[in-house]
Amino acid sequence: MRQYRYIDFRDREQIAARYLNGDRVADIAAGLGVTTATVYRELKRGETGGLDRNQRREYNPVLAQQRVQENFKRRGKPAAANAKGGVRVGN
Repeated sequence: MRQYRYIDFRDREQIAARYLNGDRVADIAAGLGVTTATVYRELKRGETGGLDRNQRREYNPVLAQQRVQENFKRRGKPAAANAKGGVRVGN
């Protein structure tokens, strides 16, 4: 059985800092203990439509967090499930 954990806002901030620093997605994923697919999904979730200083798609952790919370609200998740404001991800 897979273990799941939620990506919280601190994880999103780490993703943003490391991604802007030019780190590879595989390295970011290893540092967080998640799969590379999880980081790619998270980058897509927080995409702003612009490019960062590395000429990669810009990622905003606040925008990603807002989208997660909107999705929880839309799906009717109970408050306890989204208390951390995270997303369930596989390792």
